[in-house]
Amino acid sequence: MFLSPLQVEYLPFENGIYKTEKHGKTMFPSLFFYPNMVLTVYQASWEAKTGIYDRKNSFKSGITIVHELEKVGVTFDVTGIDNIKNTEGACLFISNHMSVMETFILSTFICPYKELTYVVKESLFRYPIFKHIMFGIRAISVGRKNPKEDLMAVLNGGSAALSERRSVVVFPQSTRSVEFDIKAFNTIGVKLAKRANVPVIPLALKTDAWGNGKYLKDYGKIDPKKVVHFAFGVPLYIKGNGSEQHKAITDFITDKLKLWSET
Repeated sequence: MFLSPLQVEYLPFENGIYKTEKHGKTMFPSLFFYPNMVLTVYQASWEAKTGIYDRKNSFKSGITIVHELEKVGVTFDVTGIDNIKNTEGACLFISNHMSVMETFILSTFICPYKELTYVVKESLFRYPIFKHIMFGIRAISVGRKNPKEDLMAVLNGGSAALSERRSVVVFPQSTRSVEFDIKAFNTIGVKLAKRANVPVIPLALKTDAWGNGKYLKDYGKIDPKKVVHFAFGVPLYIKGNGSEQHKAITDFITDKLKLWSET
């Protein structure tokens, strides 16, 4: 079943593609970006705390951050939106994980068409302000200490979310990294898709324009010289043990990262 499209002002996608046409410019992008980002997160946290952080408000906070990044000179290149739009029902997004940016802005691309939640580390539920957003989107938490417990948390929590027509984003890497290590990219997403019997949309991203901070990991340097890329692949349906689809996902991410590094 397809959800009704949100009655909001989307980014201007053309044939499933969005590219920043105009952006601002400043000598101090981080200095100008972070105050506005924090205000957006405060607003989202308040909405979540009061019970009104729905799909529409999640989209609004995401697109606000996209626009704030563009104002300080960041350029976006997003492809494959039609693969989200044309996939019926809830699905699983399996992605590499490079920075905090994707957690903040994926709702911009997905929420116009689907309810959305994430698999996140359990500590986010204890962060001041941000914890209300995690509870608001009913995120699925993993401790990252006991792989068996994490697997069961994702399988049970993810299956419940997907049965409620909430799509789920999974980052199978154990931590954010600019480099894509296939060996560290586990099969937890494929296992969840098989159990829930939902399609997987592979997602490759390059978001190192928002760097990781030295002391505060989420507050690194904003570098407009680095283009932000998101590529949503065609949906995959799990067959057998899912090894073939897992390889297709890692190949998709590897190929996109290689392409983007050469341009």
